Amino acid sequence: MIKPIACVIVALLCLGTAARAEDGYDLWLRYRPLDASGRAVAAAHATAIVAPGTSPTIAVAVAELRRGFAGMAGETPARVETPIAGSILLATPKEAEALGVTRPDLADLGREGFWLHATRAGGKPITAILANSDIGLLYGAFRLLELQEQGVPADGIDVRSAPKLQLRVLDHWDNLDRTVERGYAGQSIWDWWTLPDWKAPRYTDYARANASIGINGAVLNNVNARPESLTARYIAEAAALADVFRPYGIRVYLSARFSAPIELGGLKTADPLDPAVKAWWKAKADEIYRAIPDFGGFLIKANSEGQPGPQDYHRTHADGANLLAEALKRHGGVVMYRAFVYSEKDSEDRAKQAYSDFKPLDGTFADNVIVQVKNGAIDFQPREPFHPLFGAMPRTPLMMEFQITKEYLGQATHLAYLGPLFAETLDSDTFAHGKGSTVARMIEGAVDPQRLTGMAGVANIGADRDWTGSPFNQANWYAFGRFAWDPEGSAKDYADEWARMTFTPDPRFVVPAVDIMMRSREAVVDYMTPLGLAHQMATGSHYGPGPWVSDLTRPEWNPVYYAKADANGIGFDRTATGSDAIAQYAPALARRLADPATTPESELLWFHHLSWDRRMASGRILWDELVAHYDRGVAEVGAMQRDWSALAPYVDADRFAKTTIFLAIQQREAQWWRDASIAWFQSLSHRPLPPGSRAPAHSLGWYRALDFPYAPGH
Repeated sequence: MIKPIACVIVALLCLGTAARAEDGYDLWLRYRPLDASGRAVAAAHATAIVAPGTSPTIAVAVAELRRGFAGMAGETPARVETPIAGSILLATPKEAEALGVTRPDLADLGREGFWLHATRAGGKPITAILANSDIGLLYGAFRLLELQEQGVPADGIDVRSAPKLQLRVLDHWDNLDRTVERGYAGQSIWDWWTLPDWKAPRYTDYARANASIGINGAVLNNVNARPESLTARYIAEAAALADVFRPYGIRVYLSARFSAPIELGGLKTADPLDPAVKAWWKAKADEIYRAIPDFGGFLIKANSEGQPGPQDYHRTHADGANLLAEALKRHGGVVMYRAFVYSEKDSEDRAKQAYSDFKPLDGTFADNVIVQVKNGAIDFQPREPFHPLFGAMPRTPLMMEFQITKEYLGQATHLAYLGPLFAETLDSDTFAHGKGSTVARMIEGAVDPQRLTGMAGVANIGADRDWTGSPFNQANWYAFGRFAWDPEGSAKDYADEWARMTFTPDPRFVVPAVDIMMRSREAVVDYMTPLGLAHQMATGSHYGPGPWVSDLTRPEWNPVYYAKADANGIGFDRTATGSDAIAQYAPALARRLADPATTPESELLWFHHLSWDRRMASGRILWDELVAHYDRGVAEVGAMQRDWSALAPYVDADRFAKTTIFLAIQQREAQWWRDASIAWFQSLSHRPLPPGSRAPAHSLGWYRALDFPYAPGH
């Protein structure tokens, strides 16, 4: 039985550990002293820094290298004009050649890529960071420091890396009153009240963290946008943030409310084809670019969840996107137009609506528009099949949208590493052009060449001291950045990197910690939404289970809509006998999904309504299999607790205590999820629990009566 949390806190804070106490603020940029041999190696390979460039970006790159090596090696390298043995060189090809380095060919690395390797300059051994631009050099500097933090010696380093996506953007769902929609780490970090005068040091640290993983854009405000975000006051405040971010290669974007010409401009319409509306948006774009010359552009949520949009005027989403694109085009700005649309007027299947709205518009969007598509067709669930739009719009750039904040995966307290979720979506084969047309390759433009590419992540960042509400939530921010740089990367590799830098490179910690991380998301799926179930969360806060909810005005807001459970079976029929949503996938894939026997069991109830007595691959009937998954999820959290408890010698007391307590919360809530879900579905299936499976601790009525009106993240 788990001890009361207060007792756990006292016990853990009294533990003597080998690690020094930390609060998580430094994220993966800790730069703590290496062991004796590591310090010696680092010091030998950072005797000085040579950087011919003089831009603000070069200045922050040099400052970061000095800061990092001072922390890890105990010595601060000086900045010198010519290479000496063991120095670090940051240079473009022309600058490197002038300093005695054989001129490198970096044509394949583009503007943001870099080559990091050990070489010689004038006969002296050096570590070279070479790139075609100053931002590439900054990315290379961060990569060198990360390798050092992970215990990789500079000798023999040879890393050529360039991003596969152009736009790598965090979407902040932050409101002007500093609340954060679906945020679980405190207030917004943007203090609009003191901006533009006070540029808090945290803004610089935010930029450092993002640049270190290659993120190059930030949407500052909620997609459920307020028109005031586009007023002169808030433009000036956004400009102040842009000034802080600029040396780190990060461009500022704003969510724009489609009806702003009415609310701010006094017009009677926001019709995208109205000349006065076009003129208003052009003037607004000009105003923004006068304040922020490198403004990235607009993020748009339209005609979804009550937001205004072009369909209010019987226009298409392309009409709406192109209106804004025209206003931004001469400034070089882009429109990221979200495909997250659904309407209560469409009673067929919410999962089909985005495809139905956007597929017919393929090829009609302006060349500075990219359509931003969620990873799945519903809403950031613990598991969803990939969105059918990926592979369905060959003439339109599509931008992946992931949610980093865990709105549906236990929020701040549940340990759920999202790297496997990201990878599962990106590795999915769309079969759009035969086998191998993965989602990753589609968004990279590797299958259908695209003029724009990108990935967006709904940020999990807040004003909490550790940024994300818990130590392991930081890993999801980190993994997003890595996948945005390379969508074909490895979730396990990214977890390994993060664990080494955030805690310790000691393999006695890293191996078991990464194992916990890689198991964690599947545990959440098991105790929340096994076998392809979706949206079984309580409504409003999305905190805790609510599979019985059926009384909300819009059908697709009710969890019963998604499970379709009754006395005969469970699951949403998306075959030709149901909503036929599978027809939105490529024919080769649709044929597989049409048959329960060839549908992955992990997605079975997403696509099929099946009898409780259907025989599963395990030999169990569906009801017993469902219960087994709930039981497995709870048991896995218990195993995660035990494995974490063995890592106390390698983790500072504060972060060890917080993680331990959060795992205790997760175990209690996993049990709640399991018991409440089984109680509800058993009331419909009328099947006995399988042998060895314990009955829920309380009655169904007890679980249904629970209410949490002040849960965070509303």
